[in-house]
Amino acid sequence: MAELRLQSPLQYVKGVGPKKAEALGELGFNEVGDLLKYYPRHYLDRTNVVPIGRIQIDQEVTVVGEVKAHGTLYGGKGRRYEVILGDKTGNISLLWFAGVKYWERLFKKGQVFAATGRVNYFQGIQIVHPDLERLDDDSDQMVHAGRIIPVYPQTAQLNKAGLSSKSMRKVTSFICDNLVDTIPDHLPDSVRQQQQLMPLHEAVIKCHYPDDRRQIELCRRRLAFDELLELQYMVYRNKGRKIATIKKHRVEIPGERVFRFIDNLPFELTSEQQKVIKEITDDMQSEHPMSRLLHGDVGCGKTVVAVAAALHAAENGLQVAFMAPTEILAEQHVRSWQAALGKVGITADLLTASLTAKQKQTVAARCAAGEIDILFGTHALIYDYVTFDRLGFVIIDEQHRFGVEQRGKLYAKGEDPDLLVMTATPIPRTLALTLYGDLDISTIESLPPGRKPIRTVWRTDDVRGKVHEYVKDQIAKGGQAYIIYPLIEKSEQMELQNVEDAFKELSVGVFRNLKVEMVHGRIKSKQRDDILDKYRNGEVDVLLATTVIEVGIDNPNATALVIEHADRFGLAQLHQLRGRVGRGEKRATVVALANSRLSDIARQRMEYFVENSNGFDIAEADMELRGPGEIFGVKQSGLPELRAANLFRDRDLMESARLLLERLFDQTEELDRAHRNLYTYLQHGAGRRRMHLGGG
Repeated sequence: MAELRLQSPLQYVKGVGPKKAEALGELGFNEVGDLLKYYPRHYLDRTNVVPIGRIQIDQEVTVVGEVKAHGTLYGGKGRRYEVILGDKTGNISLLWFAGVKYWERLFKKGQVFAATGRVNYFQGIQIVHPDLERLDDDSDQMVHAGRIIPVYPQTAQLNKAGLSSKSMRKVTSFICDNLVDTIPDHLPDSVRQQQQLMPLHEAVIKCHYPDDRRQIELCRRRLAFDELLELQYMVYRNKGRKIATIKKHRVEIPGERVFRFIDNLPFELTSEQQKVIKEITDDMQSEHPMSRLLHGDVGCGKTVVAVAAALHAAENGLQVAFMAPTEILAEQHVRSWQAALGKVGITADLLTASLTAKQKQTVAARCAAGEIDILFGTHALIYDYVTFDRLGFVIIDEQHRFGVEQRGKLYAKGEDPDLLVMTATPIPRTLALTLYGDLDISTIESLPPGRKPIRTVWRTDDVRGKVHEYVKDQIAKGGQAYIIYPLIEKSEQMELQNVEDAFKELSVGVFRNLKVEMVHGRIKSKQRDDILDKYRNGEVDVLLATTVIEVGIDNPNATALVIEHADRFGLAQLHQLRGRVGRGEKRATVVALANSRLSDIARQRMEYFVENSNGFDIAEADMELRGPGEIFGVKQSGLPELRAANLFRDRDLMESARLLLERLFDQTEELDRAHRNLYTYLQHGAGRRRMHLGGG
């Protein structure tokens, strides 16, 4: 096929064929136009291909050479893998300090590679952890070297089908060279000119093969504006639908049970907690279903606010579904609140997947009969066998951990119930307005009084022995400790500490005279619950765990937290883990252990973690460093996935898109043809997507 059109099936594109087309189709790419939206993840600037003999120290270069020798080296701070790459002018050493087993299988003598990275000097010129591309022949060097080249997102599915980033480059290069259609532009010319944005066709084509670095950013901004416009359209549409809905249940002002519950608490509510309880209970009295987000820093006391709101609903004859992301957290909610709720005549129970079949049937039958006022649980709440007699209030804890379908299934078990979603990851205002503009937002910024600041330090992993001695010292003083690991068991792909090997080693080694236990996601719930109960009761000195304890563990006596391979975690997750200690009167310390060979970004993250304890500041910094998708669950929200936009850098585009949408929604009858076409385009796009948070 010499000429390609946007609707041309990918199967007939040179370099694809039936097998690769099937793999692409499973990812939603069926036509040429679809694949053009598979934007590069980043770029390698190979315009600066330098003969090895001419490179200079501290220079960012691409070298092309033949593998002269390769192998594993030992000594110093562990093993490393070295490849000697050579051309006619000289040789250079390429080094990797992680994933040695992977690199051992990759290289063969005589292969030709393009390597990109910063040159340094240690007993000779070298590049540590270069970006790498194997070149098969001279034509490869034209497509994959000597220019700015795209690097595409990879999945195991694509790799299995033979579509590596390099193969994808050959396909997209062929498409860009042979496409005869022009991609239609839905933005009015006046908007595009006002925002100084490229035409859509140029932005899409050049984002794959830019002429220079400046053009990459121009393309990205145009594509980012479109993404932000579509994303915020979904939010505006959801908000409009909720405003138009009148709920069938009615909620009166908080009564005697709510006030008695609050008076019986063993602590005083902070002024912010009281303010937020009033915001929520006032909202519940509205004729429209409440849709509210409650967020705040780790340990700020969101749960008691949610329970008070749940009690308010139950006091009005409504049932409450309270869904948590883990059994540990759901069980802790019941353990913490069941008795206090019972004292004011409210029945609470628990439903999780690990209950026996008979227990599940009993709980489900009581719930269907209306005998349970507040049902705490995990995703087990969404199963078809669970029904409610009068579900009027849905609470979703750590909401970004649930997909839109899960949230929607629970919401649909009631008839326009009030909705409260919570997150312990504070959300910057800019992001909150963009992602959650269809929700009213309540914020708790201050921590309960009496909390002592948590001392936080980071150290390189070569002082692990001293850190273990520090842990022993804390336990001798009456405290308890957590040690967090990134993996459950040993991995060939990643040379990281894992909890199972650590337990075997430490329990008979440095901690042999202490009570040591281990928890992770594969341990059966009964055994895990027994271990956690012992830890809370002071019968365990050191708890080794994965991030399964990131939320839901409350032990005021824990005074030490060690995070292994802390450089592998994002700032927001590090801050969540830090929240496991410092929950009592004793001073607590967090030690983040990181690899001694840190990247600049990882070092920056460690320093920021140590110097900052405000969750809102940390969330903002994490968004800047990593992007918001993973942190706040953009992919789980039911909203369009952001491939080009960055919600931290693109605040100006975000605001411009919001103002444009206000015009589209508020002045629908007065729009000119170009703006009306844009409105129709956005409508059609939204029609192909599911509603955010199950609202329809």
